[in-house]
Amino acid sequence: MHKTIKKIGVMTSGGDSPGMNAAIRSVVRTCAYHNIECFGIYKGYEGLIDGDFIPLDARSVRGIINKGGTFLKSARSKRFRTKEGRKAAHDQLLKNNIDSLVLIGGDGTFTGGLVFNQEYGFPVMGIPGTIDNDINGTDRTLGYDTALNTAVEAIDKIRDTAHSHDRLFFVEVMGRDVGHIALNAGVGAGAEEILIPEEDMGIDRLVESLERSKKSGKSSSIVIVAEGDKIGKSVFELKDYVDENLDEYDVRVSVLGHMQRGGSPTCYDRVLASRMGVKAVESLIEGKSNFMVGTIHDKMELCPLEKAIKGHSKINKELIRVSDIMTT
Repeated sequence: MHKTIKKIGVMTSGGDSPGMNAAIRSVVRTCAYHNIECFGIYKGYEGLIDGDFIPLDARSVRGIINKGGTFLKSARSKRFRTKEGRKAAHDQLLKNNIDSLVLIGGDGTFTGGLVFNQEYGFPVMGIPGTIDNDINGTDRTLGYDTALNTAVEAIDKIRDTAHSHDRLFFVEVMGRDVGHIALNAGVGAGAEEILIPEEDMGIDRLVESLERSKKSGKSSSIVIVAEGDKIGKSVFELKDYVDENLDEYDVRVSVLGHMQRGGSPTCYDRVLASRMGVKAVESLIEGKSNFMVGTIHDKMELCPLEKAIKGHSKINKELIRVSDIMTT
């Protein structure tokens, strides 16, 4: 028989993503619903080591569902990677009578939670918060939908300038290991080409495609580039190559960068965060541990942390074909 959960700690770690505040709110209010105490942990694993805890109740998280970022702050912790750091974190949890953790973050956050559980048997439950949508075991991660809409809005505005000045724009979006944002934003914004890590287009094919676009009468073009694309060392190297080989193009680069992380979360991300928070707390109450909450075909499921961090989500092959047809 599993032990009764009396006090849950919640923290955000790694890169921030829209929807993290909504997830914290959901965890806190689910705890209140089940008469469980909840403590917020500032600055992720760093705050866990330092004992930087604050009691949270239903009223203390009012007005944050629409806020971007995370009011609990976030940080990457080198100390938690050491046994000494993890022992200090465990001592702080025991000192404050916290008996389980909800971890909101990505791959690094879950890796830390998995190791911590293996060493101390401490109950942990993960909520995937990362704009890249690169976590295995869930169709969507918190913040992905918001980041995607932010990227599309920015690309739409860049296209206005591209059309006005007959320019080719390389627009770099986030996606170090996977191309979900690039592929979906590219299709949604009507890009002429989309470069993602999963599909090595090759520089020669890119140049040929741009030449065809010019000959077909297009006076401006948008090429979406995931930051992890393998064609060139950087998006600026791609610009230089096109400058040297296609005289007819006036080429510019726009790197969207961290603006994709910020902003008020979309309704989709707010609802997803609310569902994930409830599932995380109630799973801990049921005695489950070492899982990540995910959504598969719009149904809440649990994925073992070890499985979640071992593989990336798969790119949509059908959408790649749609992209090829749309850029004809």
